[in-house]
Amino acid sequence: MKKYLILLLFATACSPKNSNEDNTLSQIEDPEVMKYAVDGKTIYENHCGNCHQNDGLGLGKLIPPLRDADYFQESVHRTVWIMKHGQEGEIEVNGQVYNQPMPPSPQLTPLEISQISTYLYNIWGMSEGKITSKQIEKYLQEKPEL
Repeated sequence: MKKYLILLLFATACSPKNSNEDNTLSQIEDPEVMKYAVDGKTIYENHCGNCHQNDGLGLGKLIPPLRDADYFQESVHRTVWIMKHGQEGEIEVNGQVYNQPMPPSPQLTPLEISQISTYLYNIWGMSEGKITSKQIEKYLQEKPEL
């Protein structure tokens, strides 16, 4: 009996997580994208997750979501610019108006922004592929329409 109980506990601990699991790195198949995304996940959780939450759902009506968010999905360029330079003023995300300023993150390097972007744009059903630091540098040279 004890042997079966241990086997049952082991099987339960090793069973796949449910579909609501927040760590969606498992959907990434390209090893180069995965390499960037793994680092990007850590940086995101350390710099962005406090407000946007690790699951990307934001903070109610105060901080907008990134997960399944039309505003986020519309433009990698705009997202990158906002990560580096911040944003003030009203924005509309999925029909909800938000007016909480997002502080800039000038300490983030193009490589770190590249890794965060690669992570975010390749989870939650998206598959943008690797977003390089060269692309990030280009995006940061020209301010997009916010």
